[in-house]
Amino acid sequence: MPTTIPKTWSTLLSKSTTEWFSLRKLSRLLRTIYLGLLLSLSLPVLLAGIGAAQTSPRPNQPKGQSASELNVNWLYGAYVPKDVPLQPLTGKKRFRLYLRQTFTTPGIYVKTALFSLGDQINDSPPAWKSDSGGYARRVGSRQAQFVMQNSFVALGNGILGYEPRYDRCRCSGFWPRTDHALARNFVTYDRSEKSSRPQFALYAGAFAAGIVAGTWKPSNRDLVAEGYRAVITQVGFGSAANLLGEFAPDLKRILRGK
Repeated sequence: MPTTIPKTWSTLLSKSTTEWFSLRKLSRLLRTIYLGLLLSLSLPVLLAGIGAAQTSPRPNQPKGQSASELNVNWLYGAYVPKDVPLQPLTGKKRFRLYLRQTFTTPGIYVKTALFSLGDQINDSPPAWKSDSGGYARRVGSRQAQFVMQNSFVALGNGILGYEPRYDRCRCSGFWPRTDHALARNFVTYDRSEKSSRPQFALYAGAFAAGIVAGTWKPSNRDLVAEGYRAVITQVGFGSAANLLGEFAPDLKRILRGK
């Protein structure tokens, strides 16, 4: 006599199987993100060694000036004030700046929250539902992508000896300062802090992080397109951040009524 499974048992088994596959997908996503973060965290070790070999410390530099070289604003990132001389960073300072930009200041977390919210509103990717679980996945994905991007950019700038910070314009006038802010999203300085060079590391890092982040997203994503989208995002976000960084002192004076 054939045995039959009660309908309620069949329903429970079907539900359990679906949940098990969902857990497997989530586990695979978290494992991929973890490996990406592990790779990102190993890069600064190379960065510190490379930078230390390239740049010798300046023993007579005042402590106050040293601290002002590593400013990281939560909204517009690393910058050098107008009254602080632009000096090349040692490997140790590059590593400290990387840690501040990537882990110990709120800017990257604010950026992650805002971009994740945009992904949630746009239902991107659609396979991650528009519920709290979907938002959690988007937050994890964006955070991992931005940590990797900072790591790739820091490593590239360290190898090339390029300036990783935004320097406020030593000029005056709205349009010269605007031109400087927009141009600095595409060019930076070499070890001399005088000669301009294209922002190779900035955009290569964004492209690479976009590709890696695409590997854990569902629906067979076009990885090259993911990289290009990250580059376009850097063009817009970087330009806006530089403009805010340039005119932040003026905006503060206006808000304070001075």
